[in-house]
Amino acid sequence: MSIAQTGSNENGFKACVVNPLKTSPALGGALAFLGVDRSLPLLHGSQGCTAFALVMLVRHFREAIPLQTTAVSELSAILGGAENIEQAIGNIYDRAKPRLIGLCSTALTETRDEDVRGDLRCIMPRHPEWRDLSVVYAATPDFAGSLEIGWASAVQAIIDTLVEEKGPSRVLRQVNLLPASYMTPADVEAVRDIIESFGLTAIVLPDLSGSLDGHVPDEYVPTSLGGVSVDRIACMGASQMTLAIGEHMRGSAEALERRAGVPFQVFDRLLGLEAFDSFVETLIDLSGRPAPAALRRDRSRLIDAMLDAHFYFTDRTAAVALEPDLLLAVTRFLEEMGAHVTAAITTMKTAAVAKAPCQALQVGDLEDLERMVTPGGCDLVIANAHAEAVAASIGAPLYRMGFPVFDRLGAGHRIGVGYRGSRELLFDLGNLLIENRSEPAPYLRRGREAHVRAAAVDA
Repeated sequence: MSIAQTGSNENGFKACVVNPLKTSPALGGALAFLGVDRSLPLLHGSQGCTAFALVMLVRHFREAIPLQTTAVSELSAILGGAENIEQAIGNIYDRAKPRLIGLCSTALTETRDEDVRGDLRCIMPRHPEWRDLSVVYAATPDFAGSLEIGWASAVQAIIDTLVEEKGPSRVLRQVNLLPASYMTPADVEAVRDIIESFGLTAIVLPDLSGSLDGHVPDEYVPTSLGGVSVDRIACMGASQMTLAIGEHMRGSAEALERRAGVPFQVFDRLLGLEAFDSFVETLIDLSGRPAPAALRRDRSRLIDAMLDAHFYFTDRTAAVALEPDLLLAVTRFLEEMGAHVTAAITTMKTAAVAKAPCQALQVGDLEDLERMVTPGGCDLVIANAHAEAVAASIGAPLYRMGFPVFDRLGAGHRIGVGYRGSRELLFDLGNLLIENRSEPAPYLRRGREAHVRAAAVDA
């Protein structure tokens, strides 16, 4: 399948984004750093760069988000921002005492091509009082990629900086889990629980289930509220295997293999029966144990749910606008249920979107989605909360998915992976199709047509 590039001018490219789908890579990098215990993301750019990311994160998770800026001014944007970095790290260390500062670049500093890594090599030795502080730098320019890429860049930077190189010795029954950027804190917790139900121990990087799961701390904490610790990250090189979710995490898994020789397996999705069966089979092989009874029960419930729901999905159409790996997971899931994705928009060309089963796929924004689908031309729209007006103009219900979801409660508590998450998503989408059905379900329509034909023969 060829992937079209959004275009309206003679060069085939759109002059500007009108109704954005894409989110900043710097935001994705900051989100990944929030999954590390006692961490504080620091965006190297203007105050406005950080303000936009902060607002998006707060509106989506409805939590206090620790996020700082180097506050690059017009002068430092021209002469260089090393002094801003040093001053920002010092202020943060004095006030918050974080264990990790995750430094993300922005378009402003990347355009100037600042050598931030070189700056850090000069800055850190000047401050022996920061010996208990780790600073990890991730290049996340706004003009390259989107949230998914920023997340992957931050995770790989953490691995390259903090994971200890390891020899052939391994910790028995220890595995690494690299979650996809679209996995909610509840998703991460559910997958980790399943891994541990096989008697395995999982080191999750990043672990949003400990930091953005909505718990209330006993006292004010100026850094992240939990997540994987720096000490645990250092031990990832001793694991038996790395399980990476989503094609965009392949680079991080390969970095772990290069650094510590940990073999890896990439799962393009954990949504749907076949996809999660593959994940469970890997856990069975790793642990040498059969699947727990509770997991087998969840699988059986998903099969029953698919039997119940397939009447309402068969031959229905959907328009989808999501990040590449989430787009692949959702379109494959809809295809397995008998629905057709007639139009899809994503943020960039990747190996994942090339495998997405869509009749028409384009890299673009939500305005492009509106142009691709005529009013009444599909039964369902799946996109983030920004697509509400687009769905209304198409005349189809919107199922909110991806980032951000700011007009519904509990975005971080949804489960959309595994047998249980697949069943919940199946029911949510199926109920939307039932509520907005203008025609009888296919099986009812076929039954009525058979009745009409029989009546005609009798006559």
